[in-house]
Amino acid sequence: MKNLSVLVVILLLSIKSAFSQSTDAVLGMWLNEEKDVKVFVYKTSDKYFGKIIWLKEPTEADGKTPKMDVKNSTPALRDRPIQNMVILSKFVYKDGEWVDGEIYDPKSGKTYRATMKLKGNTLQLRGYVGLAAFGRTTEWTRSN
Repeated sequence: MKNLSVLVVILLLSIKSAFSQSTDAVLGMWLNEEKDVKVFVYKTSDKYFGKIIWLKEPTEADGKTPKMDVKNSTPALRDRPIQNMVILSKFVYKDGEWVDGEIYDPKSGKTYRATMKLKGNTLQLRGYVGLAAFGRTTEWTRSN
């Protein structure tokens, strides 16, 4: 009976460990669909975030001025650089996907509700207003 109890404890710890690994499977570097932005996804407490760490074209045409968040609807935020900007925020893991998050699109200056699903080395992000059924999905690939 003692051996059975030890086996059950080991099995439960293994299941918990496997579950923890799947919740964090989204962590790491991702290349957007257009292949012009890399986003680093990280975790703070139980929420997932992502920030831009690389831009194919990080500067304006002059080659010196960093690209700024000029399309932001909040004037006070228009002078912040796009590089190192957090664009994914507040995602929580639930039933095999990351939900209740937001994605900010610096190209349009808009923020959308969002979900994320992992399919192998592809991250499917769905941004939407209102219902997810009326949103748009983009696929990112894992990167180094």
